[in-house]
Amino acid sequence: MVDNYATHKHPAVKAWLARNPRITLHLTPTSGSWLNMVEVFFGVITRQAIRRGSFGSVRELIGAIGRFVDGWNERCHPFVWTKPADDLLNHCRPGQRTSFTRH
Repeated sequence: MVDNYATHKHPAVKAWLARNPRITLHLTPTSGSWLNMVEVFFGVITRQAIRRGSFGSVRELIGAIGRFVDGWNERCHPFVWTKPADDLLNHCRPGQRTSFTRH
């Protein structure tokens, strides 16, 4: 799955895809920004439930993910964007890009 950024339209990518017909790209909807939150959640699961784990089987891995999701749902809270708008706008202006720091 890829987003609607134009990377997949680059001639080199198109040529590679033509040479690899078994590969099919699935594009996210143009207004699919909600998928970003899904990606964030997968990152949370990776960092907090999987990365440092040791799993002897797929069943153990699935169990660890299930326990994490169950715990997350018990403490349920929405993702909240905490970056001030001015920081975002400054980051988007050419020549004025700043690095983001975590609060």
